[in-house]
Amino acid sequence: MTSANFSITLNTEKSDIMRKKEFKSSSKKLLDMMINSIYTNREIFLRELLSNASDALDKLNYVSLSDGSLDINRDSLEINIIRDEKNRVLTISDNGIGMNEEELEHNLGTIAESDSLNFKEANKDQKSAEIIGQFGVGFYSAFMVAKKIEVLSRKYNEENAYLWSSEGPDGYTITKAEKDSIGTEVRVYLRDDTEEDNYSHYLEEHTIRNLVVKYSDYLRYPIMMEIENSKLKEGSKDEYETVLEKTVLNSMTPLWKKDKKDISEDEYDNFYRDKFMDYEKPLRVIHSSVEGTVSYKSLLFIPGHAPFDYYYKDYKKGLELYSNGVLIMDKCEELLPDYYSFVKGVVDSSDLSLNISREMLQNDRHLLTIAKTIETKIHNELVDMLKNNFEDYKKFFEAFGSQIKYGVYNMYGADKDKLKDLLIFYSSKKKDFISLEDYVNNLDEKQENIYYASGETVDKIDMLPQVEQVKAKNYDILYLTDYLDEFAISILGDFNGKKFANVSDSDLDLDTEEEKQEIKKINDDNKDMLSYLKDALNGDVVDVRFTNKLTNHPVCLTSEGEVSMQMQKVINAMPTDEQVKAKMVLEINEKHPITETLKELYNTDKDKLKDYAKVLYSTSRLIEGLTVDNPTEISNIICNLISK
Repeated sequence: MTSANFSITLNTEKSDIMRKKEFKSSSKKLLDMMINSIYTNREIFLRELLSNASDALDKLNYVSLSDGSLDINRDSLEINIIRDEKNRVLTISDNGIGMNEEELEHNLGTIAESDSLNFKEANKDQKSAEIIGQFGVGFYSAFMVAKKIEVLSRKYNEENAYLWSSEGPDGYTITKAEKDSIGTEVRVYLRDDTEEDNYSHYLEEHTIRNLVVKYSDYLRYPIMMEIENSKLKEGSKDEYETVLEKTVLNSMTPLWKKDKKDISEDEYDNFYRDKFMDYEKPLRVIHSSVEGTVSYKSLLFIPGHAPFDYYYKDYKKGLELYSNGVLIMDKCEELLPDYYSFVKGVVDSSDLSLNISREMLQNDRHLLTIAKTIETKIHNELVDMLKNNFEDYKKFFEAFGSQIKYGVYNMYGADKDKLKDLLIFYSSKKKDFISLEDYVNNLDEKQENIYYASGETVDKIDMLPQVEQVKAKNYDILYLTDYLDEFAISILGDFNGKKFANVSDSDLDLDTEEEKQEIKKINDDNKDMLSYLKDALNGDVVDVRFTNKLTNHPVCLTSEGEVSMQMQKVINAMPTDEQVKAKMVLEINEKHPITETLKELYNTDKDKLKDYAKVLYSTSRLIEGLTVDNPTEISNIICNLISK
């Protein structure tokens, strides 16, 4: 490729003879640390050099606003990348403000001395001074790939140019040189390739294109590079020649910096699809520009479906974080709570204080402020979708509802109050999903609780014996079919003052006082038989009792305590050593014909009664979706009973 036009004439007068100088801050040790420890990703060096070039252009543009003698055409400001594959040199040049000898000494001779930060502080009240660099060490990241770096610079309004040169921690030289125009050229002499490291690929066209798009696509100035293109020879119809043409590599204007009224829905959708590699458009777009203690712009998307790896442990949440259009982190996890980890998007702020690597944030206070407002915006958008576009919300909840439920349950419910109004469950009355707020607002005036039932499917729950009594009262029941549902409900405890009640809880109380006294008398009168039935089940249940809850079904299982039968299934199915056992109660419909048969057998054939107890218990387990521990024994008992 074309070599850089890097014409240098050294002044050999006695006072200017090259003399190597040491870096001013524990040079060798500190520079070694920067090269080998702070930056973990070598490709970052190009981002840093391009950001420095952008800063130089910003400074010149800013100075021209107050210096009437400067005739600067902003449209002519640009950054050039020049590849010299033969000599293994990559050059980044700009026609910005430039540096004189003193500034080269000050900025490049003292590690961690940032002229950009000083300039920004001096002009902090001026909105036009959008300077990226802050700590003055990004430049040295180039030594990760370079065996030598040269910086040729000429400051505006000055005649002399100077060459700064260094081969690493041992020191640097500054000499007079010649340069036709103002600005700076940084020459990176790449290290020799080894079996482990290929430095040559930083000279390849596609590598540079990819790095510019990844890290510097939104710098405000064009990043130019000569690209080989084939074109017809002049006067020929079929003969082509290879020519070098300057091409702009970056898009310069990020979508999130545009005014919302100037952006079409298609532009948002296309940006989302291209940026986050999705085949489907997002359900919602959240475009914000915030001014205040911390100012930032954000463009967030709520996807319409979960990515294939979303529920795998290797999935990484986070938003892309930019500073004035320069990518700092592609997955900033701190900007999103786990329960909103599905959100995609970008955040761009010039207020964030960055540490020397630009890969970690030094001041969490600003970041936490941004994260808090972003969380609020996401929550408000989801609530709006729930209330105004319920079909879309159901689609969202099908994809990411488990994450919301886990957020409710996680950390002992620390975030439950933030998320409870986002929960929806299937309603037995509505025959569709319903929010907890709508459920409570539609309560029967006599209803004191929010009733729910758990099971594998809506149809199976609807056939549970325990739902009969609640339905008979014309109460709505939430059908919980997801393994997280009951855990989320249990941690909530109540919603807007209405407690949750499991229809399979043995303590469920829907009876009148008269009905309570009646069933109590029946159980008292048959306590010996019920005790015998309990003993026949060898500790599988904590009690056996008659009930008036059932209409058609002969038996059902209920539970006592905090662990329900559904929780038992979920916990015991997990790949851990933890096993739990719900305290189950076998309840027998006192109005069913089976009751008289049991009473008769208690007086005439207790062995047969024991077999009946086992069959009734096993069938009630099957109704609940639980396994039968001894299916062969139960099968034999049933066959013997049929044959007699």
